Amino acid sequence: MRNFAAAKGLFIVLLAGGVCLSMQDYVGNPALKLYVIECGHNQVTDQSVFSPGVNIGVGREMAINCYLIRHPLGTMIWGTGLNDGLIDKPEGIRVANDNFLITVTKTLASQLEEIGVAPADVKFVSMSHMHPDHSGNGNMFAGATLLIQQEEYDAAFGDDPGKYAFNPKFYGKLGAGPVIKLTGDHDVFQDGSVVIKRSIGHTPGHQSLFLRLPETGAVLLSGDLWHFAAQREHKRVPKFNFSKELTLQSMERMEAFVAESGATVWIEHDIDLDRTLKHAPEYYD
Repeated sequence: MRNFAAAKGLFIVLLAGGVCLSMQDYVGNPALKLYVIECGHNQVTDQSVFSPGVNIGVGREMAINCYLIRHPLGTMIWGTGLNDGLIDKPEGIRVANDNFLITVTKTLASQLEEIGVAPADVKFVSMSHMHPDHSGNGNMFAGATLLIQQEEYDAAFGDDPGKYAFNPKFYGKLGAGPVIKLTGDHDVFQDGSVVIKRSIGHTPGHQSLFLRLPETGAVLLSGDLWHFAAQREHKRVPKFNFSKELTLQSMERMEAFVAESGATVWIEHDIDLDRTLKHAPEYYD
């Protein structure tokens, strides 16, 4: 209760004073918790689609996670993973011209239940972008407020979402609920602890998520700005990205932000990183 009162007091002060915080001023929230939830797997046959001309025909396993954030002012989910219905297909299904074999071995719903969270408890739902491995259970959170960049909203809920490899059957109900359309960065709880960072290029309105955890420190969930460490190191852009130019600009901007904030980058699909992380029901604080 003490942590909640402190957070609430800070929230009121920020709103009343109209304070604009720099990264150096962000204090975070002492009660913040982050759960890493397994939300599927992707066995890639040819990883060169992510790094054109490199490792042609070489396979790669890729992690797919969701992230639950518990804050005194509300619960947020970042990414909803592959659709839980894939649990009924243990052999998986092939997509992306048979290059990806996607599987689900644990449902998001069951893992949320294990940590005592019902979908209706989630106040905010957001994701780096609307590809099906990030939005597959979007409809589960139809009562939550969707936080999405304007360009991503226009593409996902427009006349031709398939043009961007989006599938509204997984997330369409979110469009009928409360939506906050963003045109830049967004401080979700107004205390610097959970900040959406605009990083367009992979899709029209791609975004990343910055967290300032009380013990773990600053973390950047990079979404699909990068897919694995070598791609980040060499600034390689997938051939299927919406815009190579915008992607490279976002990479440069996020690298500058990481240097400024001191954040550790968690590349969300990087299986090597994923194997080092604690997964729910354990959490980071």
